[in-house]
Amino acid sequence: MSINALKLREMQQDKDLQRQAFQLFLESCRYDYSYNFTWLGRPIIQFPQDIVALQEIIWRVRPDLIVETGIAHGGSLIFSASILELLGGEGEAVGIEIELRPQNRAEIEKHPLFKRIKIIEGSSIDEKVAGQVRRLAAGKRQVMVILDSNHTHEHVLEELRLYAPLVTKGSYLVVFDTVVEDMPDDFFPNRPWGRGNNPKTAVREFLKTNDRFEIDKEIEGKLLMTVAPDGYLRCVKD
Repeated sequence: MSINALKLREMQQDKDLQRQAFQLFLESCRYDYSYNFTWLGRPIIQFPQDIVALQEIIWRVRPDLIVETGIAHGGSLIFSASILELLGGEGEAVGIEIELRPQNRAEIEKHPLFKRIKIIEGSSIDEKVAGQVRRLAAGKRQVMVILDSNHTHEHVLEELRLYAPLVTKGSYLVVFDTVVEDMPDDFFPNRPWGRGNNPKTAVREFLKTNDRFEIDKEIEGKLLMTVAPDGYLRCVKD
């Protein structure tokens, strides 16, 4: 075992550090910490740790297609496109948004990386939308999926049903905001999701009947702070 691997294991077993890190996560969320960052000019609304983790995954997997549900300001979509651009080839990022604000669409479309982006406007759980994505994924060697739209249990579970089959062996299905299950209820007073009704509960139900995926604990274990605990799912079967 390397020195770094040994230190990582020690860090993961340091319960006091884990507790402090989660407390820092909670306190930072009270100030909308994830809204502080942009990627190549567009707000990305992610924790830096998760951005780095996604970069590692994309660089290692080298997907031909990255499917993202939830676009918001477009930073995450630009991020995916930027790593695909560095990889070369013809990789594309497809973003799905139920109602993309005109100003956000305009900013994304004028971005120099828009050449690697396709936008589908509509609900991610609409069968017609899913059909468009399936056609784009047909024949692709490696497909990666990132779920980050409506965070209710039923919505995410339906997204998992529709898009998990597209993920290829060795690639990843990333479900964001699973951390909702671990947070106090008062964090989401005006949202339809909360404890018992969120992406993590959907992932748990999904994994009961799907053996193509396993939780990659190694990724979240080194982040200390992440919005996706139990949400980094590695595809281990065709």
